[in-house]
Order: sequence, then C-alpha cells, then structure tokens
Amino acid sequence: MSVSKKFTKDNKVTVTFTIKKTAAQNAKKIDLLCEHNGWQPVAMKPQKNGTFKGSITVKAGEQPSYQYRFKYTFEDNSVKYDNDWDAERYVANPFGGDNSVFSAVRD
Repeated sequence: MSVSKKFTKDNKVTVTFTIKKTAAQNAKKIDLLCEHNGWQPVAMKPQKNGTFKGSITVKAGEQPSYQYRFKYTFEDNSVKYDNDWDAERYVANPFGGDNSVFSAVRD
C-alpha cells in the first residue's frame, strides 16, 4: 500500500492511495473510507496490473491530519476493514481498533 500527495498552488492536496495486488487479497471491490467526507465510501479503481487506486482532494493545512481506512468486499460478499500497512501513523478509533492517518500539511 502507498500514499502519495501532490500539493497545489491553490492550497489543496490531492492524495492518491494505491493498494498492491498482494494487499488486495483477491477483493472484487475496495472502498476508501476517510473522515474528510464523513466516512462515505470512495470506490477505488482496479488497475490492469491487479492494484487498486483512488484519489481524494482536501484543503492543505485545514486540519493537520485525516484518518482513513479501507473496506474490502470479496466474491462471497464478505467484508473486511483494514488499515494502510505503510501509513504515516495510526490512531485509536472508538471501536477498539485503530485508523491510518495521513498528514495534510507540507513537510
């Protein structure tokens, strides 16, 4: 898994999430869930090489960081929630687990 960020001159950052084929675990669908939009699912697009990609845009520095996680849906319609294995950091969530975090400020 990886997260890349591109900051724009108009004070926004486009964050692109990539899930490698091995991490996708044969999922038929993967959604990105992020606090920036009230945890509403954003469908990640499957790529020809077996990876999944998705992007969101947030205001840079509006808040220092955002929490996110992924929702995997498999052929049998079972669902699994997972974090980014390479996240910048993790924070506890109210369900006894943790969420991945990305920063929305320039390093």
